[in-house]
Amino acid sequence: MLAAGAAMGLLLTAPAAASAAPDDDVAAAEAAERELVAEVARIQGDVTAAEEQLQRMTVEAEAAADAALVAQSELQAAQQQAAVAAAELQAARDAVAAAEAEVVELGREAYMGSGGELAGTASVLLDSEGPREVLERAATLDLLGDQRAETLEQYELLETAEEDADAAARAAVEQRDAASRAAAEAQAAADARLAGAQAEFDARAAEKARLDEMLRSAEVELLRLRGVRDAEAAYAAQQAAAQQAAVNVQSAPGGGGIAPTSGRVTSCYGGRWGTMHYGVDIAAPIGTPIYAPEPGVVLQAGPASGFGLAVYLQHGDGSITLYGHVNSFDVSAGQVVRAGDRIAEVGNRGQSTGPHLHFEVHQGGLYASRVDPVPWLAAHGVSLGGC
Repeated sequence: MLAAGAAMGLLLTAPAAASAAPDDDVAAAEAAERELVAEVARIQGDVTAAEEQLQRMTVEAEAAADAALVAQSELQAAQQQAAVAAAELQAARDAVAAAEAEVVELGREAYMGSGGELAGTASVLLDSEGPREVLERAATLDLLGDQRAETLEQYELLETAEEDADAAARAAVEQRDAASRAAAEAQAAADARLAGAQAEFDARAAEKARLDEMLRSAEVELLRLRGVRDAEAAYAAQQAAAQQAAVNVQSAPGGGGIAPTSGRVTSCYGGRWGTMHYGVDIAAPIGTPIYAPEPGVVLQAGPASGFGLAVYLQHGDGSITLYGHVNSFDVSAGQVVRAGDRIAEVGNRGQSTGPHLHFEVHQGGLYASRVDPVPWLAAHGVSLGGC
């Protein structure tokens, strides 16, 4: 800024010498403008670098949160599998208990109705230590009819099924416990990443604000140098036009699509800064409306690890769209929404380093396969100019 200060100093002193050396005054003004243009370009470069750093931190924070979300999803699946395995085990145990009772009844019938010839063999069966031994001994005796023999064989199958169900239940519990530990570790890592990044983010944001103000002052002064009468108003008009041009999330011409929100794309789907970013980030002020791009049903709406608050919609083609970091939501689970219905507003919750919408598309189930949202949106008439 020293160069800009010197340039501005020349501008302030130039009118006093204008009558004596008009040519020198013009040359000095031109030199001051060149220096100021260079200063504006330098500051703009610093602002761009600060913005990129903030975007990097946002993507890294979301990646940490993403691991926590996937771990939570895997934990829920493991919990469901453990519950199913436990139910199957209980059913197998009940079946075995019923079969055991039937085997005992067979032995009792053999004893009570055998008469002299079968008394010895019946007592052999009754002396067996358990249903399995009854089955083994019965195989060597012409003592039971086909139906009864089939009952004993069925018992052996049920007992094997019980053993298999018990092993499956134990494995499911182990998987559930491992998933629980992984989810806790991933969440702790996400929380630590965000906590560690917060101070750096605040410093970067403060630096960017300082650079933005320097840039504003330099560009206003440059407009004055170029003879603009109301430089402040002209600068404000330029900024408004630039912001309008930066809104690159929009409905495609003739496509009839509805964009999830309006704003500036700051990060696209794919690998970036050494991590995988599974969605699209659209920067917008807190409170900017978020709309359903297609009709669907609300799967979830509320607290979401990593996103603070999030909304999940399932659409007619089976796709699930996710809206993360929302400030508030206007829908509830099970609600049917139409295309264009307001579902939430842009926020800055969870692992977030600036107000924005994080938008994802899942196919084949929640977190089963996360695809690039750009082609999905384009197929529904929405263009993301930044990706």
